[in-house]
Amino acid sequence: MSEPWVSVEQIAEHLGVTRDSIYRWIDRKHLPAHRVGRLWKFKVSEVDEWVRAGGADEHKEQE
Repeated sequence: MSEPWVSVEQIAEHLGVTRDSIYRWIDRKHLPAHRVGRLWKFKVSEVDEWVRAGGADEHKEQE
């Protein structure tokens, strides 16, 4: 069975942050997100790997 896509609201809840943080991380920190029409969708496994790799580190702005 393939992993389902989740919404901004669901990934924000999963990470315990606000939706604004999610949008900011997409823009500034390359949070792995996929555009589907006007919506952003996420794979939880990709986001978890990004967090483990330090992607959400507030002291590190990515280019």
